[in-house]
Amino acid sequence: MAVKISIRPNGPYLVEGEVELVDVNGNKIDTSGKGPRFALCRCGGSVTKPFCDGTHSKIGFQAAEAAVAQEKKYRPANLVPGESQASPGGVTPGAGGPSSPGRQTG
Repeated sequence: MAVKISIRPNGPYLVEGEVELVDVNGNKIDTSGKGPRFALCRCGGSVTKPFCDGTHSKIGFQAAEAAVAQEKKYRPANLVPGESQASPGGVTPGAGGPSSPGRQTG
């Protein structure tokens, strides 16, 4: 069976199928006593993390309705990489630019 992960409204992630669950240090977390499906905490309040213990319903956890789309960063078409929008040529006044004191020309 393929792994299936279902998101419960304002609740946990339900995991069904053969999976290997590992912690932040790479240690395997035993899921054998959980049966063919188990729930992973999504609210952050469970005392049995990473597994759900129902705390989400006690604390009134409100999940996002859907994934949030990433915004594209605005970048003017004529901006050269490494160049700031505030100063053409990528030179900031006072940082070695034409208006810096002590700069010799010629």
